[in-house]
Amino acid sequence: MLFKKKKFDRAVILKRDVLDSILSYCHMKHPNEGILILKGKSKHGTINVDGLVIPPFNYTGPTFAGFPQSFLPFDLSYVGSVHSHPSGSADPSVTDLHNFFGLVSVIVKSPYTDDDIFAWDSGGKSIRLEIV
Repeated sequence: MLFKKKKFDRAVILKRDVLDSILSYCHMKHPNEGILILKGKSKHGTINVDGLVIPPFNYTGPTFAGFPQSFLPFDLSYVGSVHSHPSGSADPSVTDLHNFFGLVSVIVKSPYTDDDIFAWDSGGKSIRLEIV
């Protein structure tokens, strides 16, 4: 084998204040979905999230949320996105996977508590999520 790919145990680490902001935003947008961009750093499979951005020109409804990526300012600290599912399911839909942004997609299901937040990779596989 010419190149070996090192296998990392993937994880997302969210700061407590970022989680609180995400949950508040989801409550504000309910019954529509809400969407935010995650900012942070990634190293050796661990994604540290320490900030949020409201995407410009985002659009939401009861069953969808999105934003035109072409209007985002260039920023290397974007690591993924987070959006809510007012329906109560935290599983990524086919549309969620087709519109994947960054390294991780975080989904918050209603009723938007600490236990209702989940992280996914672009293939729809669960990623461990820690709150610090």
